[in-house]
Amino acid sequence: MKPDVRYAWNGDVALAYQVVGDAPNDLLAVIGYTSNLEYAWEYPSMAAFLRQLGASRRLILTDRRGSGLSDPFPASEAPPLETLVDDLRVVLDAAGSARAALFGLWDGCLMATLFAATYPERVSALILFSAAPSGTLEEHAPWGWDNEQWDAWLASIRGGWGTRAWVVANARWQGPSLMDDPEELERWITFSRLSASASSAEAVLSLERDTDIRAVLPAVRVPTLILNRVDDLAQPIEGARYMAERIPGARLVELEGADAIPWIGDVASVVAEIVRFLGEHMAVAEPDRRLGTVLFTDIVGSTEHLTAVGDSAWRERLAEHDRIARDVIDRGGGRYVDSTGDGLLATFDGPASAVRCARALVTDVQTLGVQIRTGVHTGELEHEGSQVRGIAVHIGARVMFAGRAVRGARLVNRQGLDRGFGPDVRGRRRTRAEGCPRPLAPLPGGGLTFAASAPRRWTDELKQIRKHFRQHQRREKRETTGRGRLDTAQYPVLECRCAARYLGYGAITSSTRTKARVHGWPSG
Repeated sequence: MKPDVRYAWNGDVALAYQVVGDAPNDLLAVIGYTSNLEYAWEYPSMAAFLRQLGASRRLILTDRRGSGLSDPFPASEAPPLETLVDDLRVVLDAAGSARAALFGLWDGCLMATLFAATYPERVSALILFSAAPSGTLEEHAPWGWDNEQWDAWLASIRGGWGTRAWVVANARWQGPSLMDDPEELERWITFSRLSASASSAEAVLSLERDTDIRAVLPAVRVPTLILNRVDDLAQPIEGARYMAERIPGARLVELEGADAIPWIGDVASVVAEIVRFLGEHMAVAEPDRRLGTVLFTDIVGSTEHLTAVGDSAWRERLAEHDRIARDVIDRGGGRYVDSTGDGLLATFDGPASAVRCARALVTDVQTLGVQIRTGVHTGELEHEGSQVRGIAVHIGARVMFAGRAVRGARLVNRQGLDRGFGPDVRGRRRTRAEGCPRPLAPLPGGGLTFAASAPRRWTDELKQIRKHFRQHQRREKRETTGRGRLDTAQYPVLECRCAARYLGYGAITSSTRTKARVHGWPSG
């Protein structure tokens, strides 16, 4: 008998999930966009695989939003990755699971890894199958696709998703063993059709293309097993090797075969490795160290304001500032940590919510006759009681002060960019006045700072910043060869095509799009 389907609600979005068995330890399967809870149990090889996973664990299954029985979303409203991670928390809460092992599959590996880094106290172990930390080809990411391949793939989804010819053509490299079993191939075709609409599939895979969690890997502090078949064409083994090298203590098992689908091919080896790993002693996660996002704010010209209004009136204004800030942070799902005198420090689970909060704060405090600058950084935080410590906090402060010349600036570092923001933030970047991200300042370790959005009117300070980069452009062009194009190896700060276009560069080399591409931003 098939397990019953239940729904957990994250706001007004319904997330379908199932609970199988009643064992004391939980295992949450985080399957990618190809998922349908109802058909999974009518698909014999998949159902057998799931039963083996749940033989000694209470198995929790869910269709991610946009797939299967969960609520769909329009292609223009694909949620940021941190929202999908929060969906996992909501499902675990609804299933009554305080702590679970996670099994990530395909693009579900991104969500599972981020969840393990963000909520280590809720993860007993992390298992990844056919995983890669990023989707786009770069110098140090040879497993990814280049822009032309991604464009062709997304165009094929729009034109052929669900058709027999399209599924069969892609099955040749996603699961070559399917071609030797006509019945299995027919079930895979049906499963693919029932998993998502064409627009949802296009939106989900666009998110995978624009996501890069490489900087997050060292923050994963739970026992980790990574499984990959050595001849996997969907997710080449290089991506799994990269993750295993950078997740502390991770174990990589390279399996024979070429199928990216774990329930076809040599299934017994996959199940044996998972069962063996889950049966071993699991170290307790370090709950005081986890991935998080810090938000710093600072009132611009606070000394001048104090001089103008006097001590008593300024204290009242600061108190009202703090009240507004706490309210905005609470509504945004953040946690107020401490006052910095003329500003504050808050933490969030991800950069999208932090950027939205920063944007709201900049607007709301204007009623007090003041302007603020804000900075956002995502990194590993050390929690000591109610306080947070670590290099990520210091970098967050650096990000904020990188905008000291720009009143009302909302700045975010590259690691936040790599995790993506979501349609509401991305859409704002497409307007001229709140234009494409502009590089402002280098950070420790080669990080970059970008403006998440800009003031509605160009200020003298912004014009000076633009002038500075144009001068640097001219110097760079004089140093390049032949064609007079930018040498991105000599000018790594220009990592984003839209930043380069905003700054007035007329020619962008392919190196800009591949070696120095900032994920999560529109290309135009």
